[in-house]
Amino acid sequence: MAVTETYLLESSSRELKAIKRKIDEEKAKITKGRRERKIVGTIAKHGLGYIFKDSSLFKLFRHQVRTPKESDKLRKIGNRMRMAFEELGPTFIKLGQVLVTRNDILPEEITLELEKLLDSVPPISFDNIKYTLENELPEGLNSFAWIDTKPIGSASLAQVYRAQLKTGEIVAVKVLRPTVENLFQTDISIIKKWTKRLQKQLPVEIAASLDLIELVTDYYSGSMNELNLEREAQTMQHHRSIAGERFEWLRGSEVYLSTKNVLVMEFIDGWTIKDFPVDFFTFEERLSIMLDLAHYYIESFMNGNYHADAHGSNILICKNTRKAVPIDWGMVGKMDTMHTQAIFRFLMHTRLNQAEDAAECALDVVIPTIYTDTVKLRDQYRAMFLNYVNSTQADKYNWGRLVLEIINIGMLNYCKIPNGLALWAKAFSATEGTARWICPEVSYHHVVESADTSVMKGVIGRRFNYRANATWITEVVKLFGTVPRRINKILEHFYHNDFRMSVQMRVDKRTATMANQIMNRLALTMIVSSIIIATGLIMSNMPQTEFFGITKQTIASSGLALGGILGFFLLWRIWRTRKVRSLF
Repeated sequence: MAVTETYLLESSSRELKAIKRKIDEEKAKITKGRRERKIVGTIAKHGLGYIFKDSSLFKLFRHQVRTPKESDKLRKIGNRMRMAFEELGPTFIKLGQVLVTRNDILPEEITLELEKLLDSVPPISFDNIKYTLENELPEGLNSFAWIDTKPIGSASLAQVYRAQLKTGEIVAVKVLRPTVENLFQTDISIIKKWTKRLQKQLPVEIAASLDLIELVTDYYSGSMNELNLEREAQTMQHHRSIAGERFEWLRGSEVYLSTKNVLVMEFIDGWTIKDFPVDFFTFEERLSIMLDLAHYYIESFMNGNYHADAHGSNILICKNTRKAVPIDWGMVGKMDTMHTQAIFRFLMHTRLNQAEDAAECALDVVIPTIYTDTVKLRDQYRAMFLNYVNSTQADKYNWGRLVLEIINIGMLNYCKIPNGLALWAKAFSATEGTARWICPEVSYHHVVESADTSVMKGVIGRRFNYRANATWITEVVKLFGTVPRRINKILEHFYHNDFRMSVQMRVDKRTATMANQIMNRLALTMIVSSIIIATGLIMSNMPQTEFFGITKQTIASSGLALGGILGFFLLWRIWRTRKVRSLF
């Protein structure tokens, strides 16, 4: 195949030093002060500054039913956020992609706009890429017979090139942009600082269920995994072994070489799921691919792993082997297997129209707080599950939406959502969309039903695994072994009349905050009253005189003005507190 330009794989040390100097200069420009000014300037440029001041928007976010005017306003905000995130670069593009999954935090109008975030950006010069290849690979550019200097893919984090190894294999070479890690570290430190301030402003009910600092920390750890291509290579090799051993119509890309910033992998010549010719497969073959993909992802889900980008554009149909090949394993994650088991259990109960049991399983997924009305929450879950009985993947009540609705209802009832659940739901929804593209004739619900046996084996196997229950067994043995000694200690205390019990009363944060506000207002009221009374006494009882050259009328007028200002301030604080509470 012809290439636009190839390097004969020789670079002078002077040339590499010049490139290194240029990269170091670009990294030096990425400072916290400059980035903070850039972020503030971009927010102001796109007219987003008022979002942080207009408290009525928070009330609008919480509405489930909006007027067309309100929805249009939110779409405009989402459009401005998208343009601002694209201008601010990789950190904010990835943050926007994470926020897309959080319909429980942001309205649907905004998340739909953020879904349009462009992760493809203009490529950087191959000179910078050449420097990374020379420093990361053992043989540098000499590892390749040739390499095409025009990238076949250019994203915010990395660029991908086509090349040929000296052994003859055609490969895809993924290389991280040289300054992207510095940019991430700097931007995240700024986002964390702003998030801490925003968390303190949340009402106590919202703060109990939504930990913004934890959300940013989780996003940061996931993003840093994407910036380590050795970790991505390990994930690819792990899933390649699973797909190759157990699924006939699946295979994984082979990894030839990996470093922190470079990944050399097999080049897959094929179509995406959305673009492959329909007549390339028979119906039976398309059904087999659909079943293999669904069972493969369900097995990964049950093991607590998920591929967050499992959509049609990241699954190729290889022209040579005719098998499906999942690619781009950068955005992956893990979730507690107990939560994934609960999700598949309420899917089973929903199919059988057992809404009560499905609601109980849903309560194993979300975590109620002290502000949650569990009776109301259970009733809402029961009513919601009835909509999904006998639904199909073509219906608006599909299973990807079902998991997202569980999250949304939980947040509206002040439940805490486990980390990773929103991305897990996005991955699950993406697998349903993939199935719809491959074989729309068969319902995805029936495909998941065919995996019920393996799901139940996984649930039972973990519940009755002796390793998982080792702690429980140890505690039971310890309890029975120490019962006589513990009973003897209790009887000794009774015998010596030395039985005491320590009781400590704890007040929840909301009550403590309210008590502090009441005491502050009482103190301010006493100060205002004292100033006004003292002013009256000065005006009525004191003779005409001066203090330090100031007449008593001036002193009295100043006291009245100060008392009036403090009084208005007190009324404004009371009014503002009631307004903020009414938003939520």
